[in-house]
Amino acid sequence: MDDNLAIAYLGALVGLLAILAGLVLRQILKSRQYESVIGKLQPKLQTAKGTPQEYYELGSIYLRKKIYARAIIEFQKALKAEGDVFPELYNALGYTYFSQEQYDLAIKHYRTALELQPTYGIAMNNLAHAYEKKKLIPQAIAQYEQVLQLEPANKTAQQRLSSLRKRIPSTAPTPTDKI
Repeated sequence: MDDNLAIAYLGALVGLLAILAGLVLRQILKSRQYESVIGKLQPKLQTAKGTPQEYYELGSIYLRKKIYARAIIEFQKALKAEGDVFPELYNALGYTYFSQEQYDLAIKHYRTALELQPTYGIAMNNLAHAYEKKKLIPQAIAQYEQVLQLEPANKTAQQRLSSLRKRIPSTAPTPTDKI
């Protein structure tokens, strides 16, 4: 019986170690992929002007690596570069500011993304979340409701809206209230 228990423990330990090794390997491969893209784009963009898409791609990698200052620089270069500006760029810039708790700047960029593409659900959710962080609860609720009109199955908006509505007390009198 003791042998079976020892084998079970050993099997569980090996399984856990295999899972951890897989997670570490995945993270290493992801980091190598990011470094590869940075290695290609950074020298090119230092010697020649790039497209907004190239700056956006580089900024997105810095954002994923949580190097926010560099991400902002690359996103701003994308805005200044010649070529089409796209709503994802403004959304990414807004998210970068949001990650640094600069909610006013985040809101500004989310709104710009929505001016370019009024039905951009991700930017709408992000804007609502920024409103929520700024404690602008009525604006957040209105924004989440707008998201749900566009995307009724949006789980994030459903959950956040439900949470916000629970935090706001109802002002309408109930039949049991005494006047």
